[in-house]
Amino acid sequence: MNTTDWKEALGKAFNLPDNEEQATPEEEPQPDREDAVQQQGKTRLDIVLERKGRGGKQATIVTGFTCDDEALKQEASQLKRTLGVGGSARGGEILIQGDFRQRVLDVLTSMGFKARII
Repeated sequence: MNTTDWKEALGKAFNLPDNEEQATPEEEPQPDREDAVQQQGKTRLDIVLERKGRGGKQATIVTGFTCDDEALKQEASQLKRTLGVGGSARGGEILIQGDFRQRVLDVLTSMGFKARII
């Protein structure tokens, strides 16, 4: 029975070093993720009205957040509660159901964010 470890066999096939410490790739630095509260006033958020692909319904999209999804969901929750509408948040975007561009701009500026309507 062959007692060769599969990692050793793979390493020999591709001429990889034997030492696991040398074989591990260096960790790439993750982009700096800021809390949404810390982001206020630093970056500009874009407010866009989207109509396509939603069955004829309109949606207001707020893009430009660099915070993690947990902080984004908290900001979206506060925004939705203030406006009294539904929506969602993920991937650096907040989706608000309906055409609320001006009201979203007013609320975001009162919360301390820089925003513009596109």
